[in-house]
Amino acid sequence: MRIHLINPNTTSGMTATIGEAGKAIAANGTTITASQPASGPVSIEGHFDEAISAVGVVEEVMRLDREAPSEAPVDAYIIACFGDPGLLAAREATRAPVIGIAEAAFHMATLIATRFSVVTTLGRTVIIAEHLLDQYGFRHHCRRVRAAEIPVLDLEEDSDSALTKIIEESRRARDEDGVGAIVLGCGGMANLTETISREVGLPVVEGVTAAVKLAEALVGLKLATCKVGDLAFPRPKAFTGDFAHLSGRDLSQR
Repeated sequence: MRIHLINPNTTSGMTATIGEAGKAIAANGTTITASQPASGPVSIEGHFDEAISAVGVVEEVMRLDREAPSEAPVDAYIIACFGDPGLLAAREATRAPVIGIAEAAFHMATLIATRFSVVTTLGRTVIIAEHLLDQYGFRHHCRRVRAAEIPVLDLEEDSDSALTKIIEESRRARDEDGVGAIVLGCGGMANLTETISREVGLPVVEGVTAAVKLAEALVGLKLATCKVGDLAFPRPKAFTGDFAHLSGRDLSQR
């Protein structure tokens, strides 16, 4: 089984962190690979960043489906950003399951607690997480989305300070929200679950690792993305300008 993690931003250190977290949790026999788009934002901290990064996510899926050898195809993809940018478009582009880490984390949290709170990075991303809770049907499970007010790149460049702020906000969630679990709201937090759980005394769910286990389950069950209706392969057509290279692509012919 081969599961590929796509870091939608272009910071290589974060891609490495995400990949190592996936490898640490994967079952024997599962190969974890990770990559990032060639172009895009160095971090994703709002709607604009997400819109730009979504193109890179889909192009990574298309590239890997095209380049992977037939004897070692990618069996599932994970979009390792908590905004799940480009998720449905990526599902259109491949038969393999594609999982967003926010969706994965929400599902896992509801299996171990009746209520959870999300601890994310910047306050401006709180609304994005709330939109996803509504979209995925988890709003009634989530008590609050909280921001530790740390820029995403601080997870790489000032990791000790960032961890302290995340732990402090997680403790406030425990004491004020009446929750049974904490969901971490950034792919760059993928290596922090055990430390935060130990310090806070609650289960901590992080989307990269949750998505790896869900991907293993889907592949093990031989479940692939439905290719009927809205998730059917995109219709081949002409594209212009910067996207002319996509013209006439028939993604069903892998």
